[in-house]
Amino acid sequence: MVSNYKKQPLAYRMCPRTLEEFVGQQHIVGKNKMLYRMIIADRISSILLYGPPGTGKTSLARIIANTTATHFEKLNAVTAGVADIKRIVSDTQNQLLNSERKTVLFIDEIHRFNKAQQDALLPYVEDGTIILIGATTENPFFEVNKALISRSTVFMLRPLEKKDILNLLDFALKDAERGLGELDIIMEKEAMEYLAEVSSGDARIALSALELAAITTELQENGIIKITLPIMEECVQKKAIKFDKSGENHYDNISAFIKSMRNSDPDATLLYLARALYAGESPEFLSRRIIIAASEDVGMANPQALNVAVAAANGVKMIGMPEARILLAHAAVMVATSPKSNSSYAGIGKALYDVEHKDTGEVPMHLRNAVVSGMKELGYGEGYRYAHNYAEALTDMECLPDKMKGTAYYNPTINGYEAKIKEWLQKRRK
Repeated sequence: MVSNYKKQPLAYRMCPRTLEEFVGQQHIVGKNKMLYRMIIADRISSILLYGPPGTGKTSLARIIANTTATHFEKLNAVTAGVADIKRIVSDTQNQLLNSERKTVLFIDEIHRFNKAQQDALLPYVEDGTIILIGATTENPFFEVNKALISRSTVFMLRPLEKKDILNLLDFALKDAERGLGELDIIMEKEAMEYLAEVSSGDARIALSALELAAITTELQENGIIKITLPIMEECVQKKAIKFDKSGENHYDNISAFIKSMRNSDPDATLLYLARALYAGESPEFLSRRIIIAASEDVGMANPQALNVAVAAANGVKMIGMPEARILLAHAAVMVATSPKSNSSYAGIGKALYDVEHKDTGEVPMHLRNAVVSGMKELGYGEGYRYAHNYAEALTDMECLPDKMKGTAYYNPTINGYEAKIKEWLQKRRK
């Protein structure tokens, strides 16, 4: 077992110093890509780096700091405020301190700046005094001042690919200066493959788990540290998932879950349901989404889907997790595999639009109840026909207001049970 190996964490020590050392994100820093050209030419303009943790946002800022001739400052939005911004602007505008009168300012977690703090930046970004580099794990189009976004280029970073993580781990094991190269480590291929898989594209998680394994594994008699698959599984414990119940990943996963049910794909439906449950999503929230899908997307093509969804939601409240996952899966698969119709959903949308934008007329007198004496003499209820007194419980009595006669809000499909309704309704409307 190795103790007091190096003071700084491996993930920090292995941060790339140059673009050549940077791993992944070739869609933005590949040779001749825009950000690559900006860094190489030292012509950085204001940018926002947006992506999950451990994908290289801070590393890119450090590379820019190492390569740019322009004065560089760094703030963390968690601890910084307007006073810090004013100090940096004041120093930048002081020709004795900054002859170029320009500063590249990196703000980590910029989404944590409130509106007033972001507004304080705006005039200096606009006039070029501050060249902003903002890093955020949250969607900047939701979290960052629109005026700042319009003056910046947004670069979206993606989770690292498995091959990128493998390259990074291999480099860390061999690098004696910053990595673990001074130690005699043998890492089984299965252990490295496992770590690259479970880190879910997060370099920080991968390097931290590797370091933990290296410094806590008992030395063999020959001085070798052998990292096996069971050791690696112990050091990781639980697969990392890019999922934040209050952030964009929450909305992305739920959107994919709903759209997979709508698209009649039970396999994708179960995957996104599993991801949500694994990340700790509320089962009650998931059951509500299934109920909505059962009505909005399945509707009258399979009326039983709504019954199953509601029953599952009630069951979830009664039994809780982990068994609730079975009920959620049952209801979600029911929705996914049912024939689809959004006719009811579309119909109420059209009706609400008409109510909001049109004069939809008065309720016909024959449909009104004569609830007190004297109303009948005024025509309330006159001409009403009780449907059950007629063959097939059908009459030709008009129920729409005069101004809306002939309007059809519900237009059934030929999918599933709704095909029978369509046939019946065509006869009814004739």
